[in-house]
Amino acid sequence: MNATGGEAAIVALTLQVGAAAMAVALPVAFLLAWLLARGRFPGKIVLDALVHLPLVLPPVVTGWLLLIAFAPDGPLGALLARVGVSLIFRWTGAALAAAVMALPLMVRAIRLSIEAVDPRLEAAARTLGAGRWRVFWTITVPLSLPGVLAALVLGFARSIGEFGATITFVGNVPGETQTLPLAIYSALQSPDGEGAVTRLAVASIALALAALVAAEWLARRQGRGRHGV
Repeated sequence: MNATGGEAAIVALTLQVGAAAMAVALPVAFLLAWLLARGRFPGKIVLDALVHLPLVLPPVVTGWLLLIAFAPDGPLGALLARVGVSLIFRWTGAALAAAVMALPLMVRAIRLSIEAVDPRLEAAARTLGAGRWRVFWTITVPLSLPGVLAALVLGFARSIGEFGATITFVGNVPGETQTLPLAIYSALQSPDGEGAVTRLAVASIALALAALVAAEWLARRQGRGRHGV
């Protein structure tokens, strides 16, 4: 493995997959978090359980379910095939798998952030004539933003470390779906891959540690802002 070319490309692909996964997951995570934090509807407990299911399922099961759904003859894959889109063995499929695996962590972080917003502030704004959407965009979203950013960073850290669902759903294709975890796995199978494993593992640890430090900093900033410190 080329230490300067091939491994740099793997890191770049990993970052690309992580960024795409967050672009997909963040709007969905915020919507689900808002529904779980503020919604009152039948089946809320079931929705909560479904959202957090990827946390307790073996990742290969999640990947298998994605494969069933998005295979060319699957219910969602057939719809995408009509417009010429395929996720199988593509980096976009790896991004989808990473987004699904990161979603529960993001929903939980954003939900806690929304629940920390004092409902009395929202109620006061409505009594002053602000509509529901204006209250949402001018009060709920700004006050929960640090938690949303923390969720984004934490989700990114989770997505760049995704392995089981990705390899089950889109395989381990060099240059297309082979992110850092999959590249490390491949290097471990090689008799002379120890050096590559070390370099890739260091890169993976550095990226994950930076993301976790950023998430913790944002969480502490949110806590200080909540207590007026």
